[in-house]
Amino acid sequence: MTSFFDCDVSKSPLCESIIAVLRMIRPDFPVDVVTQELNSRVEEARSYIESEKEIYYKLKKLIKLFYRHWKFGGAAGVYKLSNMLWLDNVLKTRTGTAVSLGAILLHIAQQLNLPIMPVIFPTQLILRSDEFNKKMWLINPLNGETLNEHILTVWLKGNISPTAELYENDLDTVKYSTVIQKMLDILKNALIEEKKMELALNVSNVLLKINPNDPYEIRDRGLIYAKLDCNHVALTDLIYFVEHCPEDPVSEIIKIQIHSIEKKRMTLH
Repeated sequence: MTSFFDCDVSKSPLCESIIAVLRMIRPDFPVDVVTQELNSRVEEARSYIESEKEIYYKLKKLIKLFYRHWKFGGAAGVYKLSNMLWLDNVLKTRTGTAVSLGAILLHIAQQLNLPIMPVIFPTQLILRSDEFNKKMWLINPLNGETLNEHILTVWLKGNISPTAELYENDLDTVKYSTVIQKMLDILKNALIEEKKMELALNVSNVLLKINPNDPYEIRDRGLIYAKLDCNHVALTDLIYFVEHCPEDPVSEIIKIQIHSIEKKRMTLH
């Protein structure tokens, strides 16, 4: 990690860190509006749960407030995935993905000293708390429902492979910085899909501030540059990937892309 993430994000308010990152990607991101909205939600939640003495009931009450009263939840029908990730839009529409909704709920819980942590499950972000009778409580951030081993196994078999199994380390908690990286990965891919290449490039550059020498991220940036017809820098990034990951099956496809760009450059000259 570089100086960009040298400070321990887990000690900072989670959404404060996400806001700073989104501002780097989208210069028009309304920092003050989003910050004010989040502060207002935290104070409303603080007031709503204060009558409860036990942590377990405080957390249950927060989940009820978030999903039933505020009506946050997952999207239905046709939508642009990037709209489900920009925090300003998620707060306005109360609709998001597991990672954006999870980030907001984690942020509020963090501010209220409620013990939940993120888990990057193979299919989506989930939330976990271990404070209650030493039992693991798993929460789906899309709807606030409790998850169990059966549901998670069905998710794995349906989304990964019919032979996939649930392992203990699938439920390991991660740092907040990992949640931010996950959110940025999804946002970058959504923006590429939506052909918003300049914004996708901004996301890629932020991810490379976090992991400057990640060959896969450098490859993705090269592919974005190629879409933007910035062929010289695209070649530099794609060649870097091939040199550092020669055994990766994707390298052969990238070599074809490199050859195509070089041929194009020669034709233009």
